[in-house]
Amino acid sequence: MAASELYSKYARVWLPDAAEVWKSAELIKDYTPGDQTLFLQLEDGTEVNYKIDPKTNNLPPLRNPNILVGENDLTALSYLHEPAVLHNIKVRFIDSKTIYTYCGIVLVAVNPYESLPIYEADIINAYSGQNMGDMDPHIFAVAEEAYKQMARDERNQSIIVSGESGAGKTVSAKYAMRYFATVSCSSGEANVEERVLASSPIMEALGNAKTTRNDNSSRFGKYIEIGFDKKLCIIGANMRTYLLEKSRVVFQAHGERNYHIFYQLCASSHLPEFKAFKLGCADDFHFTNQGHSPVIDRVDDAKEMHNTRRAFSLLGIVESVQMAIYQILAAILHLSNVEVKDQSTDRSSISPDNAHLLVFCELMGVPCEEMAHWLCHRKIKTTTETYVKSFSKMDAVNGRDALAKHIYARIFSWIVGKINNALKSAVKQRSFIGVLDIYGFETFDVNSFEQFCINYANEKLQQQFNLHVFKLEQEEYMKEQIPWTLIDFYDNQPCINLIEARLGVLDLLDEECKMPKGSDDTWAQKLYNTLLKQNAHFEKPRLSNRAFIIHHFADKVEYQCLGFLEKNKDTVNEEQINVLKNSKFDLLLKLFEEDEKAPSSTNKPTNTGRPGQRDNKKTVGLQFRQSLHLLMDTLNATTPHYVRCIKPNDHKESFTLDPVRAVQQLRACGILETIRISAAGFPSRWTYPEFFNRYRVLMKQKDILPDRKQTCKKLLEKLIEDQDKYQFGKNKIFFRAGQVAYLEKLRSDKLRMACVRIQKTIRCWLARRKYLRMRESAMTIQRYVRGHQARCYVNFLRRTRAAVVIQRNVRMWTTRRRYRQQRSAAIKIQCYLRAYVAKTQYYKLMYEQKAVIIQKWVKGWLARQRYRRALADIVLLQSYVRRMVAKKQLKKLKVEARSVEHFKSLNIGMENKIMQLQHKINEQHKENRELSEKLNVVGRTQSTERERLGKEIENLRRSEQEARVKVERLPSLLEQLSFLQKELKNTRRERDDLEVQAKVYMEETHQVVEELNMKNSLLNNEKDELNKLIMEQTQQLTETKTQNMENAKQLEKDLTEERSRYQSLLSEHLHLEERHRDLKEEMNVSISSSKPSHRRTDSNYSSNSSEFSQSLGSTDGEEGSIQTEEETQPTVDLPVLLKFQRRVKDLEQENQSLWQQLDNKEEAQQEKAKEVEEEKTVGRAELDLETLKRQELESENKKLKQDLNVLRKSLTNENSALMPPAPGTMPYDILVDQLTSSNEELDMRKEEVLLLRSHIVRQEALKHKDSALGEGVKLDLSDVPSFQDVNRATPIHTLNEDGELWLAYEGLKETNRLLECQMQEQESFHSEKYKKLLQEVNQLKEEKEQQQKLLSQSLLLPEDARVEFILKHEITRLTNENLEHMEQQEKQDKTIRKLKKQLKVFMKKVEDYEASAQQKNKDSMMNAPVRAVHITRKEKEYQGMLEYREGDESRLLKNLVIDLKSRGVAVSLIPGLPAYIIFMCLRYADSVNDDQRVSTLLNSTISSIKGVIKRRGNDFEVVSFWLANTCRLLNCLKQYSGDEVFITHNTVKQNEHCLTNFELSEYQQVFGDLSIQIYRQLIKCIEDVLQPLIVASMLEHEAIQGVLGSKPTGLRKRSSSFPEEEAVTVEVLLQRLSLFHTTMSQHAMDSDLIKQVVKQMFYIICASTLNHLLLRKDMCSWSKGLQIRYNVWQLEEWLTERDLADCGAKETLEPLVQAAQLLQIKKKTEADAQAICTMCTALTTAQILKVLTLYTPVIEFEERVTTSFIETMKDLLKDRVESPTLMMDAKKIFSVMLPFTSSAVALETVQIPASLNLSFLTRI
Repeated sequence: MAASELYSKYARVWLPDAAEVWKSAELIKDYTPGDQTLFLQLEDGTEVNYKIDPKTNNLPPLRNPNILVGENDLTALSYLHEPAVLHNIKVRFIDSKTIYTYCGIVLVAVNPYESLPIYEADIINAYSGQNMGDMDPHIFAVAEEAYKQMARDERNQSIIVSGESGAGKTVSAKYAMRYFATVSCSSGEANVEERVLASSPIMEALGNAKTTRNDNSSRFGKYIEIGFDKKLCIIGANMRTYLLEKSRVVFQAHGERNYHIFYQLCASSHLPEFKAFKLGCADDFHFTNQGHSPVIDRVDDAKEMHNTRRAFSLLGIVESVQMAIYQILAAILHLSNVEVKDQSTDRSSISPDNAHLLVFCELMGVPCEEMAHWLCHRKIKTTTETYVKSFSKMDAVNGRDALAKHIYARIFSWIVGKINNALKSAVKQRSFIGVLDIYGFETFDVNSFEQFCINYANEKLQQQFNLHVFKLEQEEYMKEQIPWTLIDFYDNQPCINLIEARLGVLDLLDEECKMPKGSDDTWAQKLYNTLLKQNAHFEKPRLSNRAFIIHHFADKVEYQCLGFLEKNKDTVNEEQINVLKNSKFDLLLKLFEEDEKAPSSTNKPTNTGRPGQRDNKKTVGLQFRQSLHLLMDTLNATTPHYVRCIKPNDHKESFTLDPVRAVQQLRACGILETIRISAAGFPSRWTYPEFFNRYRVLMKQKDILPDRKQTCKKLLEKLIEDQDKYQFGKNKIFFRAGQVAYLEKLRSDKLRMACVRIQKTIRCWLARRKYLRMRESAMTIQRYVRGHQARCYVNFLRRTRAAVVIQRNVRMWTTRRRYRQQRSAAIKIQCYLRAYVAKTQYYKLMYEQKAVIIQKWVKGWLARQRYRRALADIVLLQSYVRRMVAKKQLKKLKVEARSVEHFKSLNIGMENKIMQLQHKINEQHKENRELSEKLNVVGRTQSTERERLGKEIENLRRSEQEARVKVERLPSLLEQLSFLQKELKNTRRERDDLEVQAKVYMEETHQVVEELNMKNSLLNNEKDELNKLIMEQTQQLTETKTQNMENAKQLEKDLTEERSRYQSLLSEHLHLEERHRDLKEEMNVSISSSKPSHRRTDSNYSSNSSEFSQSLGSTDGEEGSIQTEEETQPTVDLPVLLKFQRRVKDLEQENQSLWQQLDNKEEAQQEKAKEVEEEKTVGRAELDLETLKRQELESENKKLKQDLNVLRKSLTNENSALMPPAPGTMPYDILVDQLTSSNEELDMRKEEVLLLRSHIVRQEALKHKDSALGEGVKLDLSDVPSFQDVNRATPIHTLNEDGELWLAYEGLKETNRLLECQMQEQESFHSEKYKKLLQEVNQLKEEKEQQQKLLSQSLLLPEDARVEFILKHEITRLTNENLEHMEQQEKQDKTIRKLKKQLKVFMKKVEDYEASAQQKNKDSMMNAPVRAVHITRKEKEYQGMLEYREGDESRLLKNLVIDLKSRGVAVSLIPGLPAYIIFMCLRYADSVNDDQRVSTLLNSTISSIKGVIKRRGNDFEVVSFWLANTCRLLNCLKQYSGDEVFITHNTVKQNEHCLTNFELSEYQQVFGDLSIQIYRQLIKCIEDVLQPLIVASMLEHEAIQGVLGSKPTGLRKRSSSFPEEEAVTVEVLLQRLSLFHTTMSQHAMDSDLIKQVVKQMFYIICASTLNHLLLRKDMCSWSKGLQIRYNVWQLEEWLTERDLADCGAKETLEPLVQAAQLLQIKKKTEADAQAICTMCTALTTAQILKVLTLYTPVIEFEERVTTSFIETMKDLLKDRVESPTLMMDAKKIFSVMLPFTSSAVALETVQIPASLNLSFLTRI
């Protein structure tokens, strides 16, 4: 393929640029070989001429097609070069806000300088178990690949994270470790993952600092090995550190900080435990104030100190050791402020009274004088003598700083050792994953020893990286059987030899350090003399003799020699160390123990200055070289994974990329070298099916062969002539760089030509269609125009004729109108004249009549006055006369009264009169009663009459008032009469002016009408405003109603959330139980293996249901016995509501137990009383007969009373249809007669009852006269008092010879007492009832007053407050009513208990009576003669119970639960058979009243079911079977519990089968919890089965292939979960769903429960599909949206076919449907953005933006979503209130509702098949 074909017109190329590194340009003229100039146009429209070098003839690099821009893998690009890599990273980082990109085996991570929501737990779960090429690039994908290879290949892994300071290395390493801690299962040791993660805050506090490039820069390298056991669980970790930057302890540049721990200590100095350290602000200490930047934005040092202390505690470092560490660090800060005074040029001193020195010595536990002395002096030893030499001020300060650095390095190393000890595990390590977080290539203005070591380490790592990439390329070629050609790549071994070989830089440096007078200058000269001419990578600067240049793989770096020797020696004054070794501080002594091995490679020995020991001391360079070789050996023994971190800019701006800095880092980290190695061979690789699907467009139908491989070969031979541009491998086709772009160009040209042809045909069809439509339209217009013209002419003729007719009629109308006006005027004048004459005559007659009436009334009044005066005089005269006569008579009576004879006459017959009066009084009492009743009736009639008369009186009063008003108006009428006469005269005078006044009047009336109209309009306006107000109020009411509805919905939502939370807590609780049980079993196994002993079998089950509900343990069946263990349940933090519920249940249980005890006591007392009665009862046959007669009479009496009450109610009921008859009427008299007769009969009955009672008393007394019971009855007739009558003197004994009269008298007295007691009881009852009524009336009055007060208060409040006030009041009222109802319920419960007790007593009596009757019958049968009778056998009537022996529970549950095969039961037997059998056994245990059996059976059942679920929890059929049976058993417990709620649909027989002795509501709750647990296990089974199918069927499978095929991919191909011949389609997924549904239906699972399972399945499908869509850029395209919608439609059709459309499953698919619509909808204008906002209501803002950002065109004709459109969407969606999470919660399980469905199966018809081996059960 010639260059002229690629460099044609419109081709795009990259041009070098100083500012942007590379610029894009487009050819405006074809290039032909030999041209020296390319004519280009930049993107801004500027034309440029690019000169081609004639010697090299190198053309500018070509741009990739737009379809390849933004790829996940850089190796997928057709043109692999520097500008393509930079542009792809820039597009992904800036436009797509994606920070991760693959480059072959390397993950490129760009620091966003912003927290992103892509590291949550749901993201970790999404990447877990996925292949690396399936998902978008992520650090989690690299971690998952390492974890998977470790598990699969059983080989150790390494993740190498590198980059310069501020690129995000530490964060990437931290997230990788977090991923391992999350996905690995829990190990035997507790909190291992947490301890591994807890090491990060400690190491960041002690080893990280703020620099000018990074706020949290790691100033050391570390390699963390995370160990795993055989189960791939984290068991521990080990850390190695490299090259801690000790110089930062004593010096920081401007804008930088010391290590974080110092600032954390200063920020926490106010705490009580830190008071002894005497710290203050960080600006007060020299070691922390040099950078003048003590604070980091958005970082709280005090809070970070708290996190550090918590991490120490988590790693097991006790508080005392922590305080010792902080004490040493605080001492270092005080040491920095120790001031050295200059005494002379070579002498210095420190005052012993220096405050900071005193604090330092106090904290370190050393004498102050010695430390002050040796800080300014040193000891020099020679072979003969030892002498002390003083320091200059500069040397003393350097010695102080060296001591501080040495102490900090020791404490750092000691802490690393402690962390390693804390993370060490006793379990054997199977493998490990190492995470290397090491500094990247560094180059500054001034580079020293630290930069030299860092760049040396990066040279070694780059060499290892190059060899690994080269090795992978070679393996790929060998695997595909392609001829291997040697690829030239950069080998940095010469540079490494320059540094570490013999007589290299480090060797010469160590040699110079051994020299007595070695210096940096002499070392530099040795370098020049030794290396300058021998090694091409070494160079000397032109203008410096104290520096050297090394050509590294990334760039050449100039190093300054100053300080190299001192940093390599790392010397500390030995006498200062000796002073510290003599300290009393324990931790300080541990740091400086000579025989202690350094836990990390950072422990450096000190230089003592003795020449004999100098050769034994290792220099820093030597130690670093050895540790680096050890690290390389470790990395070479593992499988490496590479993460290269890029710092986008130096200003820490979010999502801003500086191209110059990015290219520097891409060159330095080896990315471009990887690209170069890939580009040197065959970088583009396609599998044969992918190539065929993509480029099938370029083939003809006849070229397609059955063998896809041959078809691809033929096509390539035809399209690409040069066979060196591609190679055919075993499974892939390999292409040189640029060939895929050429094929894409051919493909796009072919598609473009096809589009042009389609457009041509469609445009022709559209143009012809338009022409035909125009022709037809023209003909139609002509037809309509001609018709219009004809209609216009006809209309003209009609108008002419109509005009003549109108003229004629108008003239006639005007003439007629004029005549009528004249006639009406004449009639009106006549009318006025006649009316005037009539009015005058009328007024005259009326005046005369009124005068006559007035005279008549006046004369009558005068006559009445005269009569009244005469009458009064006559009455006065009569009164005087009568008074005189009365006085005379009074005097006579007084004289007669004084005489004795008068008194005698009066006393005659007085006694007889008294008796008569007494009789009369009694009769009057009766009459008074009758009169009172009649009076009541008359009173009622009088009250009604009174009301009627009152109404009439009111009417009379009104008429009287009206008459008075009329009388008062009489003088005014007279005045009016005179006034009218005057007016009459005036009218005669003003007759001439009448017409004028009429006109004026007309005008005034018009004005009044207008005013009225105006007022009417105002009133209408007011009416409209009022209507508006009414409408607003109604609207407010509707709003309040909607708010109430929303509140109700919210309450329902809260209820479902509470239920789901309870169920999740229940599942966690059960999971913890299982985990605890497993650990216990393991512990028991280990104990039993070490100490063999007998295993204890605990078969005692607790009958306490509350304890059982807390300890649901699953057990395994072994040889027919169910073994359980007593477990200590883990405490679960349940909500307060559950605690209250538990407390209420406990109280109810205590209450029930107390009631049971009370019942037992009462039963015992009743038995005792019964025994006493049995002892006392002797022959009561006659007495029983008499009592029966008395009871019959009393029953008749009661019936009569009831009839009487009914009659009275019918008479007094005013609301009845038949009103009572009025008094005096015929029906009324008949009713009165009936009433009197019934009363007489009642009296007779009473007398009979009294006689019978007296007779009963007599019989009782005569029977028991001689017995012990008759001692209290006195039958001595002498004790009877004798009553004497007035006229008789005979004693009562003559009339009572047989004693009957006395007995009757005693019986009457007894009956009188009974009647008195009854009367007193009735009076007390009526008084209590009266009091209650009074209380109710008072309460109603109070409530009325309160209601009035509340109403008045609420009327004063505004509308919103009024509604709230009313709601509060209603809530309080309902709570009060609820409390009252609860009290009433308690009372009713008590009465029910009492009645139950009585019922039990009566039942026992009935049983005893039946037993005695049966005994009598037996006796009679024995005495009767026997004859031969034929006996017919009846069919047995079963009671629905199964009898079993005590202890058979284990056999029953082993055969029925543990060993049962669910498939056979579900197919051949009735559904739910195990549940029915267990319940029938439970009924037997209930019938025999054995609580131990009941509890044992139910506890064993639950344990057995849980054991089956535990062992076979992965079998969907088993879990479904036992979920259906558990729910059926729960429904049986409810159906046969006897509660009215559950027995409404029962038959009579089923109601007879209800449980009688035990109330098992607590076990209902326990079985409900067990059902929830099995339901969750069922969902887990479904999820495990569906999870591998969902993504492959819903996303990866393409029903339509060809034009909309996949794009080219890179080195990391997408891997399908299934091979090509076994492609997973939606049909496979639907088959699996149908299998689930069929299985649940066969097991007779409740339909509502099946719907809930289906809803959960569809939610899992939606969540998994959407989560993968959000994490896979290659799936976000228009064609994929079409495929998703088609798949969703198939799922909905599946629901419709099975009548499951109303189960809520469709709603769960709504987010996926909206995501598919979002992929297909237009995404350009603001209107499109508005449409997306209204459409995507089920998607969150983060999900919408993520889909728009990931949207990738598959073909050239699609367009990407612009950044401006995404910003518009952000603005429109910013007001949404929703969760910020990106992923759907795929682990979410909806709260399950267990429906109650009564069973129609009759228990007596259930038969046990022989296959179940339950022959020991017997049907009753």
